[in-house]
Amino acid sequence: MTPLTLYNSLSRSLETFTPIDPANVRVYSCGPTVYNYAHIGNLRAYIFTDTLSRVLTWKRYPLTHIINITDVGHLTSDADAGDDKMEAAARASAQSIWDIAAHYTAAFKQNLEDLHIRAPSAFPLATDHIAEMIAFGEKIADHCYQLDSGLYFDTSTVPDYGHLAGIREDEREGRIDPVAGKRHPQDFAIWRKSEPGENRQMEWDSPWGRGAPGWHLECSVMSQKYLGASFDIHTGGIDHREIHHPNEIAQNQAHCDCADTGARFWMHNNFLVERSGKMSKSGGGFTTLQTLVDLGVHPLAYRLMCLQAHYRSELEFSLENLAAAFTRLKRLVIVVQALQAKVANTADGEIEEPWNSPWLDQLDAAVSDDLNTPRALPLLDEMLADKKLKPGERLALLARFDELLGLDLATLPRAELRLRPASATLSDAEIDAQLAARRDARAAKDFARSDAIRDALAAAGVEVMDGDPLVWDWKLAL
Repeated sequence: MTPLTLYNSLSRSLETFTPIDPANVRVYSCGPTVYNYAHIGNLRAYIFTDTLSRVLTWKRYPLTHIINITDVGHLTSDADAGDDKMEAAARASAQSIWDIAAHYTAAFKQNLEDLHIRAPSAFPLATDHIAEMIAFGEKIADHCYQLDSGLYFDTSTVPDYGHLAGIREDEREGRIDPVAGKRHPQDFAIWRKSEPGENRQMEWDSPWGRGAPGWHLECSVMSQKYLGASFDIHTGGIDHREIHHPNEIAQNQAHCDCADTGARFWMHNNFLVERSGKMSKSGGGFTTLQTLVDLGVHPLAYRLMCLQAHYRSELEFSLENLAAAFTRLKRLVIVVQALQAKVANTADGEIEEPWNSPWLDQLDAAVSDDLNTPRALPLLDEMLADKKLKPGERLALLARFDELLGLDLATLPRAELRLRPASATLSDAEIDAQLAARRDARAAKDFARSDAIRDALAAAGVEVMDGDPLVWDWKLAL
């Protein structure tokens, strides 16, 4: 196999990946704050981490992968001023904060399932680790100071703070909202005390007063609990590279009293960008996976769209780009089903396993190059079209490709891609009845009526596909 190289944000360079323990590669991914549905920009991060985990598994490394669930501590900004996102959501909806967390956690896990993102080894909850967070805070108390608002970490007490973000000392001013009494603008909360008279649903007693942990603390605590003080890879969105992850590193260094950052590799996916700006929930309106389904788009079309771009590149989201990915997905399924039909019609009907294939060598080289899925996808197209291979050989190779791509092309029924748009006015039964009437009209050579039925279906968002076994499909409601 080709040696695996990954881009390390810490060194800003490609590095050959060598695991700390080849018998257990350990990966930590920053999970969602479960105060609302994940938008598709959030979900791009987990398609990236799923690709990483699939490549590590392809390389035959046993894997422990942790994705945390943030159900407390994350403020409405990434700094130390403002409201807790969970508390704000509970007040806005007049619901229990615990019910909100449970609902959006379940929705997030369903999104992962719909995108064929494999479940990690564990989804630890922040609120299940409050005691460990308090103990961690006590261990690093020499690096902290108390204010009326809580316990704060003094970033001047650790070496080279902010190295991961690549910022200079004179760039730190103004990056974080001011809090009265902070020694340095970049100092951050370890524990935030509840204000007098504040009515919080989530708060705990601590040596620094009753309150809740700072957002950054949970990831240091849970990564060390489940993966150890030094582990292989830490992932997150590129926005985490600027504040959240430097703060994690500072906590880790204070805890071990050393220069160890915690993870050997820090990896970050880039933004999903709409023409109107970076995908964000802050404006109140955002695109979810269900939004795409309501348009009539299968979730795997979005997965394919993400795989077509390198994880470190900005990816422009548009309905046109999504529709093109959906068309590509349908064409792949058509090719695969045609191969399956050929294999089913052979004498033995067996799929032949290619033990050694230059196609697998090329695939391995592609994904070993910093998870280069845009390079892997054309290889899939070329392999499926390779007439020198028997249909059974191509299907066997497809299974190996799909170990990395996660599109499940061998089992994805084409009819399943015919999702009903939320705006559709016709039922499937009504469409079938109209098509039966159209067949009768064509048989009677009443082509004017046949064309009228076709045009009426088109106006209702239904595409008639003469000569195709699927017969009809929904047009995308773009």
